[in-house]
Amino acid sequence: MRHYMDIREAIFIYSIKNALDYGKADSRSVLNKILAKIPEAKKDIRATSDIVDEIVLKVNAMDRSEIESEAKKHAGEFEEERKRKVEETSKPKMALEGAISGNFITRFPPEPSGYMHIGHAKAVFLEKEFANVYSGKINLYFDDTNPEKEKQEYVDAIKEDLEWLRISFDSEYYASDNMEIMYECASKIVSEAHGYICMCDADTIKNNRMHGVECVHRKQSREENMAYWKKMMDGSFNENEAVLRLASNMKSANSAMRDPTLFRIKKERHYRQGNKYSAWPTYDFNTPIIDSIKGVTDVIRSKEYELRDELYYRILDLLGFRKPILHSIARLEIEGNITSKRKQNELIKEGFISGYDDPRLATIAALRKRGIEPSAIREFVLRFGMSKADSVVPMEMLLAENRKIIDRKAKRLFLVENPVKIIVEDKTESAVKLRLHPNQDLGYKEYVVGNELLIDGSDAKSLKQGGTLRLKDLFAVEIMSTDGNIICRTAADSKENLKIVQWVDAKKNVKCTLRKIGHLMSGDKINIKSIEDSEGYAEEYAANIKDGEFVQFERVGFFKLADSKHMLFTSL
Repeated sequence: MRHYMDIREAIFIYSIKNALDYGKADSRSVLNKILAKIPEAKKDIRATSDIVDEIVLKVNAMDRSEIESEAKKHAGEFEEERKRKVEETSKPKMALEGAISGNFITRFPPEPSGYMHIGHAKAVFLEKEFANVYSGKINLYFDDTNPEKEKQEYVDAIKEDLEWLRISFDSEYYASDNMEIMYECASKIVSEAHGYICMCDADTIKNNRMHGVECVHRKQSREENMAYWKKMMDGSFNENEAVLRLASNMKSANSAMRDPTLFRIKKERHYRQGNKYSAWPTYDFNTPIIDSIKGVTDVIRSKEYELRDELYYRILDLLGFRKPILHSIARLEIEGNITSKRKQNELIKEGFISGYDDPRLATIAALRKRGIEPSAIREFVLRFGMSKADSVVPMEMLLAENRKIIDRKAKRLFLVENPVKIIVEDKTESAVKLRLHPNQDLGYKEYVVGNELLIDGSDAKSLKQGGTLRLKDLFAVEIMSTDGNIICRTAADSKENLKIVQWVDAKKNVKCTLRKIGHLMSGDKINIKSIEDSEGYAEEYAANIKDGEFVQFERVGFFKLADSKHMLFTSL
């Protein structure tokens, strides 16, 4: 905000902003803001506090329309303050140990076996941010060496999500395009007796690892292992008949180092390489190699891989390759949601969710469909920085961030549910011209309304004969009768202590379906009420709203028009 010659002016404007955001201004909040922004206010904190109390009291006595009118005068300053705050809070909360400015390359490594979710967004936004902070680069690396799970469909979906998130990359590459290099590296491991071909079944391998028992195939000679390895490469082995394992330490306290698998047989046709290969490297083998040969200097990955850091560096040591620095971050999950691809597929198959873009999910496709803005996702995930504390956070935190952004472009409309008719006896019709937004220039809605209106059923319950209320932005009325329809006539508007209610024209309105989206899961069970529809009647301007547009139905909430044909609005 600009420098204020008069501290009272500053207090007034901050009080208006506080009242606009929270319904009423809070003296403590305003005082803290003034003390932080205006150093001279600290010279006599008691006097400043008294002025704050005085002005906050006056602001809270103002009508909402007056507050909105005052806020409009300072909309530019409020926007400038918001942008400054976003810029400050969007920076990562800690530096990367060992990272060097001007010599920094990282990568985002999705496996194309499903759709991106909020956890992926956290990783890629952090990586992109650090690439900017350290004047470096970020690469898109598809970890695609499991032909059973990976599809071009997922590659395309991931790229589409990244483009929507406005993430750009300096280069793009695929693990499967580097298979010949993987084979060369594996051949070196075997020829130098650091690896062996194991032909045990999966249960035996798992059992031996659990109890620290060495595999019988470790006794094979180097020549035998090389011969078996060649058979793996040329496709002579059947699927699950043999694996290449690292000859490590079966007694290691780190279970990831107990002779881990480096290659396995997969006969499924690969979406990119076809049937060219049948021996495929594991993530533990291909990732450190590709990171090294592609020039990656800093790797940011989930802390669940920390036990595998030792293996990452062991592979590179054996090959004599350059070693990137590994940095760990915590996982981020949304409360009441699921990120498991297997579970999502089950729910899709059962017909409980419509697909990977079902608005109850936390996939990027679902968040986009629901109406979450890319910048809201960015602000949301960056607040967690490089923390190693796993976070399971409510969806409401992301929705709140989103509402800050869409608030500036969401048109304000009246909507009533469980409508009750109110008849104004001494009126035939009234012309109204109302702003579509209290402090943004979104235009106006103009109507000629009749004397029969609808108000919300919850408002009608409290009305009594002889009482007075104000029809918002229209006029005040006195209740003559509540028998059946509510009969009233216009009354003097004192603008004090009057109940204010929304209304829509009884004959010219738009019937809407409001779809309220809740948690997909309740504990470990499916929440059968995760989507609930209700009917409402919006003012006639609602017919002008286009698919994908945001509105705020006053006193109800923010919604996105999902289907204009059926006037279906989904909650935000």
